[in-house]
Amino acid sequence: MSSSDSSSTTPEFDVLIKGGTVIDGTRAPRVTADVGIKGDQIVALGDLSSAKGAFEIDATGKIVAPGFVDVHNHSDSWLLNTPNFLSKTSQGFTTEVIMADGISYAPVDRCTAADWIYYLQSLDGLYPEEYTGWESLEDYMNLLDGRNVQNVMTHIPYANLRSMHCGFGRQRVDDFQMKLICSEVRKGMEAGAVGISTGLDYVAQCFSPTDELVEACQAMAEYDGLYVSHIRYKKTLMPAIEELVEIGKRAGVKVHISHMKGQHPGQAEEALEYIDKVARHEVDISFDVYPYQPGSTMLHFLLPYEVFEEGPRKAVEKLKQPEMQQRFKYGLENYLLDISAIQIAWVLTEKNKQHQGKMLSQYVEETGLPKEEALIKLLIEEEMAVLLVFNMGDDRLVDPVLQHDLYMMGTDGIYMDGGVIHPRQFGSAARILGPCVRDHKLFSLEDAVYKLSGCAAQRFGMEKRSILKQGNYADIVVFNPETVQDNATYSDPQQYSTGIEYVLTNGVPIVHNNQPLDVNSETLPGRYVRYQPR
Repeated sequence: MSSSDSSSTTPEFDVLIKGGTVIDGTRAPRVTADVGIKGDQIVALGDLSSAKGAFEIDATGKIVAPGFVDVHNHSDSWLLNTPNFLSKTSQGFTTEVIMADGISYAPVDRCTAADWIYYLQSLDGLYPEEYTGWESLEDYMNLLDGRNVQNVMTHIPYANLRSMHCGFGRQRVDDFQMKLICSEVRKGMEAGAVGISTGLDYVAQCFSPTDELVEACQAMAEYDGLYVSHIRYKKTLMPAIEELVEIGKRAGVKVHISHMKGQHPGQAEEALEYIDKVARHEVDISFDVYPYQPGSTMLHFLLPYEVFEEGPRKAVEKLKQPEMQQRFKYGLENYLLDISAIQIAWVLTEKNKQHQGKMLSQYVEETGLPKEEALIKLLIEEEMAVLLVFNMGDDRLVDPVLQHDLYMMGTDGIYMDGGVIHPRQFGSAARILGPCVRDHKLFSLEDAVYKLSGCAAQRFGMEKRSILKQGNYADIVVFNPETVQDNATYSDPQQYSTGIEYVLTNGVPIVHNNQPLDVNSETLPGRYVRYQPR
């Protein structure tokens, strides 16, 4: 890093990246080139060795790549409250697509806002006192515009719409309610959303039949919106994907599978074969996943759906009912879950902080209770806010999905201060660039950069972003291809990746070697990026 002496010559560029090897995010072969930036744009690419920049970066021996895009994450509240979300920016992520899995903090109304904040405590981390009264999707996104160093895009979270107009229960959406839901979908698309997101194993939307989802998606078809779904994984992978394809075909929309992977050897390959031989010929389809096999979600994900039928804030009282505990017991037996391989990642209160990092089996043993009673006790004490990591499966099982041409990065990252969280929050991008390329040789570095940038930018309608080209926005990552490495582990997950040296958003340097850089402006460089379909 250096700053030119402006007393002798006026710098031609605000930022000049010199001597690097450019991988542009399109899968094109790498080239040696300098990059000149003025304001928020790339204005020159080529031999700029005689030029000067007000801020210069020596990228000799380094790769200069487009800023990375995370199309599936749980950064919703952290972007609101953390100006530089370093666990993500230090990996090179310059754009986050939020409101995944059909569940988030907007749109809400005075009847649903408190329920969503309560339900999402162990996923997205917003506290009730941080709610300032927003309701619409656009209201929430405007709060983020210029308040963070990262760019942000949004889905329309379907469960939020359903709960506003039909409640949290399993009742059928009637014609009047469907009209209101479709109106909200159009409002969200006009506000710049990518499309509808669903999480069909989660509250409220778990009760939505296929016909209902088709009708909701038809409301965004005229906007060329993207239907992004955490499919019905509890139903098993193949039937869940087949339903997604049916929704896309009948509604006439593009579809995208969130965090697609198999749970057993051979299952991912079976799904990919179906996608290649059938699905991609019937519907425009893509998918994301993080480069790890084990997953992470909330403990209350394992509960019977009826616990939440009267809304999240009434769930604790329902859990105290003997019949609900019996249903939970049956569910645990049916899942065949090995609780000795499921880790308590984070809890809300200090009362149980000593259990973070323990396996559920250890916690159950310490309580001396049957496992269903022990876990319900934990949920009640923690106001339902318990995060888990499922330490099951070899990370290499996900390799075939990462290699596929329809794959792009979605970290599914969940951050909690002090938690023994999933390492994907700190390590996903570096794992793709480093071990997946160098050690496992799953794909070329050009392919890796494409999966992290240009692929997602094109699919998610990010105009002039995450492709290095003159005239595009200067979202840029400079990294060392020989040393880039994820360091986060399951036992010690909050470890920054190494080898990613600089990150810039809209021409502003925001990170240097895991350290946030000062941005001398009241308005931070991150923007609300509105969907621009191709």
